[in-house]
Amino acid sequence: MKRLSTLLIANRGEIAIRVMKTAREMGIRTIAVYSEADAQAAHVRAADQAVCIGAGPVGSSYLRADVILDVAKRMGADAVHPGYGFLSENAGFAKACAEAGIVFVGPPTLAIDVMGDKARAKRAMLKAGVPCVPGYQDDDQSTERLVSAAKDIGLPVMVKAAAGGGGRGMRLVHQECDLENAIHMAQSEAQNAFGS
Repeated sequence: MKRLSTLLIANRGEIAIRVMKTAREMGIRTIAVYSEADAQAAHVRAADQAVCIGAGPVGSSYLRADVILDVAKRMGADAVHPGYGFLSENAGFAKACAEAGIVFVGPPTLAIDVMGDKARAKRAMLKAGVPCVPGYQDDDQSTERLVSAAKDIGLPVMVKAAAGGGGRGMRLVHQECDLENAIHMAQSEAQNAFGS
């Protein structure tokens, strides 16, 4: 296996700092990416180099796979570590890294594809006989069907956007009267953060 020399960390905060610390212990140079809102963040100062990738909202920066991959190429990174959340669950990004000759530090594309969608992941685990918390992950995602499923499961329930990551699009619901609002909020947050 080829020895890595330069790692771009496509994330922020404590996860980026932890990855940088390990990379440094392995003799690997690190590149941080940051949004305009994070220009003074600790992970920016901790890296060997740092590159601004856009405005503050994550959809304009940390979720821009094309921009991050361009930075990796321009800066000579031979690997990208996605951290968790953000692009770590994006099979298209992992595939684009491979096509660009850049190592994606994470699971294989197929595993990301299955596990990145929470409903699909749960169906795969149920099919494999893995014990799972009761839930609903069928194709009918209408509010009416989701409310009905939550009632069948029994409260409290966790409303979770299938494509969300890093806790985005997740709501704990204790009362039936809060279900519809929690569903709409989770859908809205997932759409804004992940475009799904």
